[in-house]
Amino acid sequence: MERKGWPEPDELVVCSVMQVKDFGAFTHLDEYGGKEGLIHISEVASGWVKYIRDHVREGQKIVCKVVNVDANRQHIDLSLKDVNEHQRREKIQQWKNEQKAEKWINYVAEVNKTSPEDLEKLVDLLYNAFDNVFDAFDEAMQNGPEALIEVGVDEKIAKSISKVGVENIKIPHVEISGYVDITCPLPDGVDVINQSLKAAAKIKTDEDVKVDVSYMGAPRYRIVVIAPDYKKAESVLKSSADAAIKIVKKSKGSGVFNRYNEAKA
Repeated sequence: MERKGWPEPDELVVCSVMQVKDFGAFTHLDEYGGKEGLIHISEVASGWVKYIRDHVREGQKIVCKVVNVDANRQHIDLSLKDVNEHQRREKIQQWKNEQKAEKWINYVAEVNKTSPEDLEKLVDLLYNAFDNVFDAFDEAMQNGPEALIEVGVDEKIAKSISKVGVENIKIPHVEISGYVDITCPLPDGVDVINQSLKAAAKIKTDEDVKVDVSYMGAPRYRIVVIAPDYKKAESVLKSSADAAIKIVKKSKGSGVFNRYNEAKA
């Protein structure tokens, strides 16, 4: 999908390398209608570059950082060396997501018999409100069509975008686990432990978080938390363990929380 206007300095852009010269490489900015950019040889890699083609070649798809934009001269200076591997992977994934979103928004337009002119206006609106079209689908998937209506999207279109988002975007989740060793010396110690485990499993949290407590072999019990991100998962895991330990300690018992090293997404 084509963005209007010009990129901003420091923005990361996906580029196709068109021509490599001794002094630098000419590229087309894929997201900006093929506007031309130049990577000077000094911006290709850190240190001295003996052979520029050791670092960049024609037909290659790369991620660059915008160094300078001169719209009057229609000139864009780019840097390849200022983009680290994490930024490159993240930007490529964003670009791939946007390619998916282009198909989805065209489908929405077709279903709602949206004219090319109105589709163009819609895309501009989504770019301005959400930075990219994929994020608009993601927002509508998670928070419903109201999230789009609030920024000016027609209700019928917003409902279609939300529906497509729900059907096509998988909510990312991570799973982490830990365990608690809990004991209680009182005659009704078993009941106390059962009560503590129920408290651990029913810890108050968001709807998108799941907590499961299972028996591993006395005095050890496993707690598994599934959440949208690691920060929330770690917080819920600790709260769950603390809830169990608090109850047994009130009944003269003891409890220790241990975090597993294993984690999976």
